[in-house]
Amino acid sequence: MASYSGASSGSTAMLRISSSEEDLQQVMDLRKRKRMLSNRESARRSRMKKQKHLDDLMGQLGQLRKGNSEILTRMDFISQLYMNIEAENSVLRAQKAELSHRLDSLNEIIEYVNFSYELFEFEGAVASVSENSHQIGDGFFVNPWNNANFPANQPIMDMVMH
Repeated sequence: MASYSGASSGSTAMLRISSSEEDLQQVMDLRKRKRMLSNRESARRSRMKKQKHLDDLMGQLGQLRKGNSEILTRMDFISQLYMNIEAENSVLRAQKAELSHRLDSLNEIIEYVNFSYELFEFEGAVASVSENSHQIGDGFFVNPWNNANFPANQPIMDMVMH
């Protein structure tokens, strides 16, 4: 019996060892499952955070593209205005040059007429200019802007063009 009891106590010890190994294994499995769940939850939070960051970046990208588009539209509009103003400026410069040339020509004519008038006056001659009885001595050629044939409110450009 002694051997039986010895065997029995050996198997009981084995059962205890085996039982505590199983308990240890269960504890380790439980810890492993908790760690896996914790890791899964952490990964899920990380994915959500990453997705939120990506969504924020995509929203920011949309806003920047919209702003870029608005800036390009404004630039096109301003460039068109600039080109129109440049074209108008070129026309005005050409008109100014033409008017300056005409004014120089008129001033030369006035100088010539005044010089001629002085020669005629020096010789004592009186000349008739037109059927409207504008004579050299009445100031028409001396100051042509006093002529009543020029409308008072008409711009110079209209007088030149007509």
